[in-house]
Amino acid sequence: MAAMKYSRQREAIKNFLMTRKDHPTADMVYSNIRQEFPNISLGTVYRNLTLLSDIGEIQRLHFSDGVDHFDADISPHYHFVCQSCNSVIDLETENVDFMGHFEAVGFDGQIAGHITYFYGLCGNCCEKRAH
Repeated sequence: MAAMKYSRQREAIKNFLMTRKDHPTADMVYSNIRQEFPNISLGTVYRNLTLLSDIGEIQRLHFSDGVDHFDADISPHYHFVCQSCNSVIDLETENVDFMGHFEAVGFDGQIAGHITYFYGLCGNCCEKRAH
């Protein structure tokens, strides 16, 4: 594979994502990157997000709201999606590898990874409903 040409815009997108824990959408990334690159197009942002996720430098997250979210944290971890406000929260867990042990149930294939999303109400939405 040929070396990828350096892009200031792509680097800015990746750096922006590294500062965020809220798993922004492409539209959110576009709105913020336009502050530094006023002439950048939404298509350029989408292409760079796709490229970065394809080469494993960021994660593309697909949720039931139909909108992709992006995460610069590529370490194994789980996500919680609030069904009320649609916020996406990283779940801190001790052991994220327990799902990879399907050999115990007679699976004879080789598992390369897994994606698990947890759904419910976040703490803020629970608090709002309590009042």
